[in-house]
Amino acid sequence: MFPVGASMLLYAGALAAINASGYLVKGSTSTTLRGVGVITRRVDNSTGANGDVKAEVSAGCWPFKNSTSTDQITRAHIGMTPYIVDDQTVALTSGSSTRSTTGGQIWDVDDDGTVWIFWGGDEC
Repeated sequence: MFPVGASMLLYAGALAAINASGYLVKGSTSTTLRGVGVITRRVDNSTGANGDVKAEVSAGCWPFKNSTSTDQITRAHIGMTPYIVDDQTVALTSGSSTRSTTGGQIWDVDDDGTVWIFWGGDEC
């Protein structure tokens, strides 16, 4: 369980990260986050202060939306570490040093472009 950052509404299945202050937040474009896995269930701290509630994060293999254009992830990138665009989307690059890494590895890419990120735990 991680203490949740102030004013955060975290959704189940969303990419989770730790901010520079050590609190759990949803994935977003930022250079100060450390990706840690996926939120296991919805947690509402939208009116709370840092640490008022805690959330569970899960490792394993999880699907995310793929970025577009030159940041799009393909099967050729399996094994690489992707970057956080938002709590649902990952990208191949740091976006000119504007994004943090997910902390996981690209495990697979479906034909529809869905990217599977692996943080350890059970295999995909």
